[in-house]
Amino acid sequence: MTDVLVTGAAGKMGAMSAQTIAAQDDLRLIALVDPRGGAGASAAPCFPGVEQALALTSPQAALEFSVPAAVFDNTRMLLEAGVPTVVGTTGLLDDQVGVLAETAAAHGVGLVIVPNFALGAVLLMRFAGEAARHYEHAEIIELHEAGKLDAPSGTSLRTARLMAEAPGSSLRDLPGDQPSRGLAADHVHIHSVRLPGVVAHQEVLFGGDDEVLTLRHDSLSRRSFMSGVLLALRRVTGIKETVVGLENLLD
Repeated sequence: MTDVLVTGAAGKMGAMSAQTIAAQDDLRLIALVDPRGGAGASAAPCFPGVEQALALTSPQAALEFSVPAAVFDNTRMLLEAGVPTVVGTTGLLDDQVGVLAETAAAHGVGLVIVPNFALGAVLLMRFAGEAARHYEHAEIIELHEAGKLDAPSGTSLRTARLMAEAPGSSLRDLPGDQPSRGLAADHVHIHSVRLPGVVAHQEVLFGGDDEVLTLRHDSLSRRSFMSGVLLALRRVTGIKETVVGLENLLD
């Protein structure tokens, strides 16, 4: 049995994750963290901050689902307390990831950073990396709910990075940089849509000679993320390194 702490427990992802964890036979929800209060009818105590939670509970793993402004400090505090941590909140900068990786290594605990927990989204990234070997130009369109705080999404940035770093990648920039062309990241323009009624959707388009290849994934509800959340939590306690991307836990 692994005792788990969840931050961002009043948020949509944090609340559903907490309920899912509480229903497992091998995981036990022992603490919630959110300044807004707890996650519904959960019996686990809710604390306003990570420091207060760590003072009164002893989690063996943590799931970080707060907000971009809090994710770095929360994660560093958990790692410094020796708690293996899964980070689902996006918004970490590359240098912040480096600091967290050093912190995890110094305290001998695992750190898993996951831009997207949906299996289909992870497979899309893998397929996009393969396609990048054969096409020079690609663009990403990502759609999320209106309340999502970051744009572009962590998933789209991760996808672009994997495409650019794929062995033998052929991607290169197209000429022109008009304001309406989206954010350029790793030779890929990313277009972000924020609307009510959507959950998480990503489309990667590759353009070649008289053809277009389209890869698309749609999460129709937040339940699509829960299998990945559970996988990451069950694996993080057995590693002593930093892993970025759920795809690295699949094989």
